Amino acid sequence: MEENDQVIIIEVIVNAPIEKIFDFWTKPEHIVNWSYASDDWHTPTAENDLRKGGKFSSRMEAKDGSMGFDFGGVYDEVIQNKYIEYTLGDGRKVKINFTRKGDQTEITESFEAENANSLEMQKAGWQAILNNFKKYTEAQ
Repeated sequence: MEENDQVIIIEVIVNAPIEKIFDFWTKPEHIVNWSYASDDWHTPTAENDLRKGGKFSSRMEAKDGSMGFDFGGVYDEVIQNKYIEYTLGDGRKVKINFTRKGDQTEITESFEAENANSLEMQKAGWQAILNNFKKYTEAQ
């Protein structure tokens, strides 16, 4: 990471036990139901090899087909029900902590910012995805 690189931190508390959280966060059949920032987008496909050195990929697309991109990378560390660290395809690092809080789970995600969009836009987009995860998981 260069000196001027910035790390953005987002978090949410989900009303679900950590085991359910980890399942819903990592299994493709769940990822496709929450991994998008707004209702006019979706994630039609997801693949996940959840282990150190394993690869993951999700296809994020506008529902009208006007645009889309692949979101993916390689896992650097996976600790079941506790921690995930990965490197995105563009080399940026992401760290996710899952913390048991009684019947709830706190998810704290930190990621290196990219240069194409403002820090506020990146934080809002990633937070929207995290909020979708909370909404989806609590509804199941």
